[in-house]
Amino acid sequence: MGFFSFLGRVLFASLFILSAWQMFNDFGVDGGPAAKELAPKLDLAKAHLSSRLGVALPKIEVRQVVTTIIALKGAGGLLFVIGNIFGAYLLAFYLVVVSPILYDFYNYGPEERHFSLLLTEFLQSVALFGALLFFIGMKNSAPSKRLVKKRTPKPKAA
Repeated sequence: MGFFSFLGRVLFASLFILSAWQMFNDFGVDGGPAAKELAPKLDLAKAHLSSRLGVALPKIEVRQVVTTIIALKGAGGLLFVIGNIFGAYLLAFYLVVVSPILYDFYNYGPEERHFSLLLTEFLQSVALFGALLFFIGMKNSAPSKRLVKKRTPKPKAA
């Protein structure tokens, strides 16, 4: 059971680790292709939030957002592989924050070409988030191996 659990964590985390590695290699001076794809979507999300909240949000540097994404994916994936629950929290935080921005299917109509692709990617992120919640729940419900068993007191002789 232990080996299959480790193998499952490696396969699950490989999605995040390899993606972070590719983003890191393509980073360059301007943030790479990830920054070019993220910039208009981030501006759109920022404008939407500004209109909803009624306040002007500060300028967000896309290069720093890409750096943060790389760090969350890389560190979260590596920690997840070794079974650390903090890695699952990092990956879950990444999915909750980035998925609605990156896969903005709600900005397109159902008849448009981008809609089905973005909806599929968004639902995949929701499924990954669900798997992380399952892992976190299992980690929190499992009895700790460090707990010392209480001994039953022996009756004293009179």
